Amino acid sequence: MASERAIFLIFSLVYFSLFLLVIAVAFGIYKLKLHYRFLFKLDELSKHHGGELVANVLQAHGVKYVFSLCGGHISPILVACEKLGIRIVDTRHEVSAVFAADAVARLSGVVGVVAVTAGPGLTNTVTAVKNAQMAESPLLLIGGAAATLLKDRGALQDIDQMSLFKPLCKYCVTVKRVRDIPSLVRKAMQVAQSGTPGPVFVEFPIDTLYPYPLVKKEVGLKENPAGLGQKIVNWYIKNHLFSLFAGAWEPQAVEPLPVSIPRASDKEVAAAVQLVSKAKKPLVILGSQSTLPPAPAEKLKSALESLGIPCFLGGMSRGLLGRNSPIHVRQRRRDALKEADVVILAGTVCDFRLSYGRVLNKRSKIIAVNRNKEQLYKNSDMFWKPTLAIQGDPALLVLSLSEQLKGYKCPEEWPLMLKDRDEQKEKDNSVKAEEMVDKHLNPLKILHCLEEVMNEDSVIVADGGDFVGSAAYILR
Repeated sequence: MASERAIFLIFSLVYFSLFLLVIAVAFGIYKLKLHYRFLFKLDELSKHHGGELVANVLQAHGVKYVFSLCGGHISPILVACEKLGIRIVDTRHEVSAVFAADAVARLSGVVGVVAVTAGPGLTNTVTAVKNAQMAESPLLLIGGAAATLLKDRGALQDIDQMSLFKPLCKYCVTVKRVRDIPSLVRKAMQVAQSGTPGPVFVEFPIDTLYPYPLVKKEVGLKENPAGLGQKIVNWYIKNHLFSLFAGAWEPQAVEPLPVSIPRASDKEVAAAVQLVSKAKKPLVILGSQSTLPPAPAEKLKSALESLGIPCFLGGMSRGLLGRNSPIHVRQRRRDALKEADVVILAGTVCDFRLSYGRVLNKRSKIIAVNRNKEQLYKNSDMFWKPTLAIQGDPALLVLSLSEQLKGYKCPEEWPLMLKDRDEQKEKDNSVKAEEMVDKHLNPLKILHCLEEVMNEDSVIVADGGDFVGSAAYILR
């Protein structure tokens, strides 16, 4: 009996040891990526490089411009993009490149793309990336990095870039294999536009962008390794190169992935219709989010005009209704909000611009719609409460209201009264514009002169708090 138990224990130990050995071997194969040799092929003579894969994806997504300050880490991307007809705009500072890409995204609806080199090239972008995040602007930041084998080993311009951009970007990823480039860039482009748009960051180690022969030449392989240690190092490097480039040039999908956009439910639309249909003094305040795709700006404009509800425009929605729209109200917003019985906050946030919600009348019915849940309820625990809060696209909600409220028209006396106030306030501003000043120029006079000569399709870029605040009341 004792001998049988001993034999059983011996067999159990043998099987357990074999099991541990199998686990260890499998882990080693996975860690060293040895299984890639069975899954993928490697073309050691190919002159293709990772920059071509990036350019192919960008072209498929309708990207026409890449803004940059050229650096060796990301040079193959710029070369490949230029060959495909994507214009490279080289700037004098990386922050300018990001601001320019942000502007393209806001004006075109296509993701803005910027490519900068590693280390200081990326750190220089931080202010503009944060600006894009706060402006909810879809932006792809492409950054160079140290080679995959030299990460955290003191390579040129090697810093922890991921920790820097994770708080600023919706999605951050490092390319670890060349064949992953198309899928990762497509994913980044999708995330940048989905939900609440914003910046995304894809980090490219330098050896993922250059051709295999060049990377092999620079990686430090010994032609005639001496000793076991050097042979092991050579084998490790060769194996790493295989896993880095294996399967890189096999055909892959590059077309855009479907973008996820939150939409109001039928129940929420019905509730909003009910509130608006009973309103005597409704008001719409539009923010930048209302101009985002997929709803074309012209359709949004038509929907607002069909409803006839007076609108205040902010952010990127300025100019949406043209120069002399009967429903565009520009002056005395605080007074209008105090009198309105229904207010639609279409992508507008109750931050400092609305006195954190204090300007809203507590008796008004507030319909708040925003893609971002946090912005939707901003300061609602203090100064205001939404009657109906909808996490969805503001423009699509307005289009739904217009569709379901056919035949509805805002009572005429309400917008007429607000427009009369506008005219009176503008007369007062014109009088102030003619006042003489002791020094320098009268800013109101400058703005009135600019309004007279400005074309209908002008794009205004301005800075300086008080001056911009005045411009919002004068420039149409």
